[in-house]
Amino acid sequence: MSDNDFPGWHGTTIIGVRKGGKVVVAGDGQVSLGQTVIKGTARKVRRLSPGGYDVVCGFAGSTADAFTLLERLEAKLEATPGQLQRASVDLAKDWRTDKYLQKLEAMLIVTDGRELYIITGAGDVLEPEHNVAAIGSGGNYALAAARAMMDSDKDAETVARDAMQIAADICVYTNGNLTVETIDA
Repeated sequence: MSDNDFPGWHGTTIIGVRKGGKVVVAGDGQVSLGQTVIKGTARKVRRLSPGGYDVVCGFAGSTADAFTLLERLEAKLEATPGQLQRASVDLAKDWRTDKYLQKLEAMLIVTDGRELYIITGAGDVLEPEHNVAAIGSGGNYALAAARAMMDSDKDAETVARDAMQIAADICVYTNGNLTVETIDA
């Protein structure tokens, strides 16, 4: 099947902001198929608690693929409690080398409050500069907006919410129906 045979699932915007001893992950609720909004209230930011160890994750891309990755991440976290970096690297290695996982189309932002990473199917585990990470179709808009606000008096949640509103105003695949999770550093 070629890209032209399937219109493709588009869009979402997920942002992670670390500021003032907190990390906030926010995501919009829009799911689109081609030029049609299928759902406006999807929940793309979730809290995992393997063994009482809290991790907040946001995903962009195919929902089923993202859920598969979240399950794998949760298993990695259970195997390496309190070691988000190791679990993330192990997931990225599996994602890059496993024939089944290689076909998954999603990206993740993960944080335990201390560490903040973007995990990709290319085997990347990226720690963002400037304490802001963003993914998805409106990710670059949200990233630019949040970076511009990082030196302001705004707290992490306000920066994330305001950046998401700017992204929603620009990106047609992003809406203003947010899911926001906060975790202490």
